[in-house]
Amino acid sequence: MKRGSTSGFAAAVGAMLIAGCASMSGSGWEPLVEGGKGLDNWTRVGDANWRAEGDALVADKGKGGFLLSKRSYTDFEIRAEFWAATDTNSGIFFRCADAQKITAATCYEANIWDVRPEPRYATGAIVDVAAVPVPLVHKAGGQWNLMEVIAKGSRLTVKLNGVTTVSVENGKLTSGPFALQYGPGVQGAQGGPIKWRKVEIRPL
Repeated sequence: MKRGSTSGFAAAVGAMLIAGCASMSGSGWEPLVEGGKGLDNWTRVGDANWRAEGDALVADKGKGGFLLSKRSYTDFEIRAEFWAATDTNSGIFFRCADAQKITAATCYEANIWDVRPEPRYATGAIVDVAAVPVPLVHKAGGQWNLMEVIAKGSRLTVKLNGVTTVSVENGKLTSGPFALQYGPGVQGAQGGPIKWRKVEIRPL
C-alpha cells in the first residue's frame, strides 16, 4: 500500500473513532457527580458535611444526610462509583415520594452497609423489599465499587461491580428524585466515610 493510501486509511479510522465518541456522549447519560464536581446539582438534606475532596464528593461527619437530585425520574438507570469503609452506612435512595423525609419507607433504598445489624438488607439489597443471601457475599468496604440501579416499571435491579445482587418486582413507588446517603453507623455511632466519584443517570 502506498504511503498516501496509508495516511488516508488512518485518517478515516480516526474520523470513525471521533464519530463513535460523539455518539457515546449523546447516549442520554446525565453526569451529576464527576471528578469531585457537582455539589450544585444537588439539594442537601440533613447535616452531613458534604464537600469536594480530590476527585470525589465526600461526607464523614454529621448525624446523617443526603444529596438529593433536583429532578424526578420514573424509569432510569443509575451508575455510581463509590468508596466506602467497612462500617460506612450509605446507599442510593430512589423514587422518593417525600423529598423532605427520605427513608426506606418513602423511597427504595439500594443499600451500602457491610455491617448492617440485619444482614439480609446489607450491601446490595433493597431495604425491606429485596434481601441478599446470608452469609454475605457482596461487600463494598475498603475499595472503589460500581453500583448500578435499574428501575423500569415495577422491575427493580441492583448490581454491584457487574454482579446482580437483587432483582425484584415491586410497584409501590413509581417516580421521584433520588438521593445519595451518608448515614449513622451501628447503634447511631459515627460511621465510616462515603466518597462518590462518578454518578450518572439515564432515563429509560
